[in-house]
Amino acid sequence: MSDIASDRTSAEVSAAATARIAIVDLADEMQVRKQWIFKIARRLGIQTSQRREAERGNQFVATVSTEEATAIRGEIEASIRRGVDAAAPTEDSIELITEFGAFYVIQLEPEHDPGRVKVGFTTDLDGRLRKHRCSAPFAICAKSWPCRRTWERAAIDCVTVGLEQLHSEVFRAPSVADVSRRGDEFFKVMPRLAVAGDTSDGDSR
Repeated sequence: MSDIASDRTSAEVSAAATARIAIVDLADEMQVRKQWIFKIARRLGIQTSQRREAERGNQFVATVSTEEATAIRGEIEASIRRGVDAAAPTEDSIELITEFGAFYVIQLEPEHDPGRVKVGFTTDLDGRLRKHRCSAPFAICAKSWPCRRTWERAAIDCVTVGLEQLHSEVFRAPSVADVSRRGDEFFKVMPRLAVAGDTSDGDSR
């Protein structure tokens, strides 16, 4: 029995060692641009390898090992903890402060529970919506706005004031339209970003 258990453990360790994580998935997980992931990988001496992925039209995607992904996560988290030192900004802190994407309001169950919404920042709105649809297949993006990462906390506080909090970024709202209106008011006073305009895609095209 012990030999069987040992063999199983060795096989599991071997499988974990050879597992690969796509750079695009790592970027989505950490909510940073994939270009920054590549920069960190080069700095750490990590060489990416290519693999085909059926769910991405059988295209080649860059990947790293699970151990390499852990090292990259550590670098990103350390950069986030350091924040921006105004006296001596680092390349990583500048990446964080200038990084932009979208702030979104996603309805997780628009038909059965229309008031349950997920709000937050993402650098890849389509990818974020696909992720949510793994557990909430009918999720739609009710509204999104161009946003800097550093605005996320304030934006969440603004659009969710008085709402019932269900999870970290999941809330129940009496009116999704009211949440969107609050978002409009918040982003109206923020600097305008030179990126694609606001979207409202109730049919989630």
